[in-house]
Amino acid sequence: MSGSSPPVPPATGTPPGRDASVQLFLSGDVMLGRGIDQILPHPGDPLLHERFIRSATDYVRLAEAANGPIPRLAAFDYVSFDYVWGETLPALARASPAARIINLETSVTRSAAFVPKGINYRMNPDNVACLTAAAIDCCVLANNHVLDFGRDGLLETLGTLHRAGIKTAGAGRTLAEARQPAIIGLPQGGRLLVFAFGHPSSGIPAGSAAQADVPGIDLLENLSDRALAALADRVSALRRQGDLLIASIHWSGNWGYAVSVAERHFAHGLIDIAGFDLVHGHSSHHPKPIELYRDRLILYGCGDFLNDYEGISGYEEYRGDLALAYLPRLRAATGRLLGLRLIPFRIARFRLHCAAPADTRWLQQRLAAESRRFGLAITLEPDGSLAVYPGRTASDPASPLTTAGPTFLAARPPRRRH
Repeated sequence: MSGSSPPVPPATGTPPGRDASVQLFLSGDVMLGRGIDQILPHPGDPLLHERFIRSATDYVRLAEAANGPIPRLAAFDYVSFDYVWGETLPALARASPAARIINLETSVTRSAAFVPKGINYRMNPDNVACLTAAAIDCCVLANNHVLDFGRDGLLETLGTLHRAGIKTAGAGRTLAEARQPAIIGLPQGGRLLVFAFGHPSSGIPAGSAAQADVPGIDLLENLSDRALAALADRVSALRRQGDLLIASIHWSGNWGYAVSVAERHFAHGLIDIAGFDLVHGHSSHHPKPIELYRDRLILYGCGDFLNDYEGISGYEEYRGDLALAYLPRLRAATGRLLGLRLIPFRIARFRLHCAAPADTRWLQQRLAAESRRFGLAITLEPDGSLAVYPGRTASDPASPLTTAGPTFLAARPPRRRH
């Protein structure tokens, strides 16, 4: 019912067989507020409280100045709800993932009670169809923007997403609810449990933490062994035979490839101590290194998947306009990684386009170089995707670079205007 958390579904079917596998789609930050909200069918109040920009429509103008006009629907001044996802939709249709999970870094609210933090992201709740158009199953909310319009804004966000049939993780009306995982029944039996939590290193204000009877997010105080033990207790109380577990964590800064000793230790502990099968890290505006640890996948930072940053200068060396769709395939019975496919895209005109061959090569070389210190090889495939093969290490010869473009769609993104 409205105003309450969706009920936790029972386990579906029977535990999957030993040879069954589960295909997932994961992304980093999806930021649908500000400029993107203004081009959707129901734009909210464009008023901003930023130092230099006072209207969200200015971000639309910046994007169009950088990459050309945003094509609106005929006779209307807006785009369709599925517009922003662009060429990810046919790629995901081909992959047919059992669950689609994103980090939604936007408050979905009409509230005007902005928190004075410099940058505030808000999408009109009437635009929630932008998420259902991509068949998103779960929005991770333990991040530094979901409370941009206060606790009332968070409550409206939760209610809007739940009414749309989208599960949430990492935020709630109480601390107990914020700590509950999103539970997704898998087609072949068993369940996928998505636990989400944030860390202050990503810029999450301390006041965002949920309390016993106060709405907020599940905020980790630190990356200690004690925090790992507490997570292990929560996981063991909910885990059933046949379940797969994802730890989705918002941590670290926006720019840079560094992974601290504490972060790596915590990621390993999420697997060793808490029993997670996959670590889904985010907050960085660009993809960070990938590690395979005890046959479990660790994504230290998935990068932005959608944002309104076009035309904003700074940090160009990190190519924040390039995005990756992460498609891991896990052994259903054990959580072991069977393979990882990464599909590269480029954000232009607030839309995801298949990355050009040169951009794809740049991503492969950058990610391969950063992941090599973890012993992982990332190869460029003939179809234009990137791949991780368990058992192939960075010392093995990588697949030869190819100039062939993606076969997902023939369309190419427009060239950046200088």
